[in-house]
Amino acid sequence: MPSKKRKRVAERGTIHPRNKYSEKPPDFGALASLYPSFEPYVFYSSKDGRPRIDWTDYNATRELTRVLLLHDHGLNWWIPDGQLCPTVPNRSNYIHWIEDLLASDIILNTRIDDNVVKGFDIGTGANCIYPLLGASLLGWRFVGSDITDVALEWAERNVRSNPHISELIEIRKVHTREKNPEEEDVHAEQGPDSDDSGGSSNRGVAEIGPSCLPSAKLQSSAQKKYQAPPILLGVVKDEEKFDFCMCNPPFFETMEEAGLNPKTACGGTKEEMVCPGGEQAFIARIIEDSVQLKQCFRWYTSMIGRKSNLKFLIAKLREVGVTVVKTTEFVQGQTCRWGLAWSFVPPSGKILSSQVSESNNKSFMLEVIASKDQCESMLTSETEPYGALSYQHNLEMPDVSNQLDSQSIDLHFSISVFQQIPGTLLVKGTLQQKGNPNAGAFSLVFSKLEAVLKAKFCKPKPIAELSRSKQQR
Repeated sequence: MPSKKRKRVAERGTIHPRNKYSEKPPDFGALASLYPSFEPYVFYSSKDGRPRIDWTDYNATRELTRVLLLHDHGLNWWIPDGQLCPTVPNRSNYIHWIEDLLASDIILNTRIDDNVVKGFDIGTGANCIYPLLGASLLGWRFVGSDITDVALEWAERNVRSNPHISELIEIRKVHTREKNPEEEDVHAEQGPDSDDSGGSSNRGVAEIGPSCLPSAKLQSSAQKKYQAPPILLGVVKDEEKFDFCMCNPPFFETMEEAGLNPKTACGGTKEEMVCPGGEQAFIARIIEDSVQLKQCFRWYTSMIGRKSNLKFLIAKLREVGVTVVKTTEFVQGQTCRWGLAWSFVPPSGKILSSQVSESNNKSFMLEVIASKDQCESMLTSETEPYGALSYQHNLEMPDVSNQLDSQSIDLHFSISVFQQIPGTLLVKGTLQQKGNPNAGAFSLVFSKLEAVLKAKFCKPKPIAELSRSKQQR
């Protein structure tokens, strides 16, 4: 009898371990007993008797968010009908992932003030969820940007409703740029911009427009594929520095597409949910803006709704020459989202942070994009970690002149490190580009990196133990 093939089950991501709900999900029954306004939305399942809510009821999901923010975070919060209603556990995952990025030693620490973290929330929305969570959980400062009067008004209301953190958050208005005659046809096809520049002013809302763009030439090239309001260029002020930006982008190309999921009702306006080209075009524009802003941000990040878009976006990051790319998966119940982060800050030279090196599990994966110059530097530098490696292990420095192609082609490779048993590491390297003329340089870089990792994390056997093993042979 032929054996049945066992289906391969993909390993599913988990909620972030520091998330307040990682070990104890919200108890709807307990919350209903404490908050009468939430009680009408809770019912008990006929199958298992557990308290539940109807996720297709917008009022139920909004009230749950309000209660969780108040009960678990001490935040007063509300949004008007139709505005996008965030789920607190999922948004908390994103905050904690950025916290991990900032705490890592992957890139150099270029911050001026180590005590103050400053973030930029692209399209903060009426809910203003990321600034509120980041400020309340971690004491971070935030600038939250948006374009519509409703979003700006309610974001400001939610900030003012929490005076204990209100000084940490600035809500900034983004003006849409003026159309020129050549673009009229494009805008007519895509629908009118959601510009509210002629509307009312919001107290406490800083306004800034496209006048801050670095040059007309750069703006023109960046606007070709993305015909919508500014995202970072023209919104970030001169001389401003941020530790990170974050974004819950418009995932969809049309409102019809946005309404295809009948299992949830989180609301969302056209400005929040839809962008010509969908999330791929929106995040691609963030990447283009980051090329101009470079180290104004230590980390650029965005949430992604479709895993299939990761490949395209990572390829685009490789094209523009970022130094580091990181990805993750955000899990909340049956919903999965993905996180993408990149930086132009030079790598720190440290393979792993002290936090990782001291942990019991040393398994991890790192994706690296290195330019020709960076590869040459890694192979010839007499500084840590490669210079130290050559002296400690008496390795001859190779002649790399014939290993690197004359054309400036970046090396894009991934390094996977697995701890098999304590004291031993299995290191695997994969070149992500087929036919790269610098494949020979990758072999040298990987060999050195492998030796550094094993020298740092694999404890050598004592001399006495080595002598005994030889005698036994």
